[in-house]
Amino acid sequence: MATDLFDIAAERLEHHTDFNRLEARGTLRIAVKEAGLKAQNLTLPELEAVLEKVMPGELKRRRVEDAVAICNIVMGELARVVGPGSDRSSSSADEVFRRLGNV
Repeated sequence: MATDLFDIAAERLEHHTDFNRLEARGTLRIAVKEAGLKAQNLTLPELEAVLEKVMPGELKRRRVEDAVAICNIVMGELARVVGPGSDRSSSSADEVFRRLGNV
């Protein structure tokens, strides 16, 4: 499921930006790594935390306008695709980063 989450998020980033496939995947991988996570082990709450806390900065560094809005759109699309009750826990983005020690 984790690889699927990463793949879906990267595809949605590619769709909503001018990034090609490699740029979208690479930018997402950098954000995930910056958060201290691994793409192959991502849970939905962790990916949401990355999209909320790290990815907007990565997108802004790459001169993507409306970075926060794009991240919010991608989070919404992930939630719809993955659906309720899959691997979603009650952890918020803040709780995930608090556990990781990055807050």
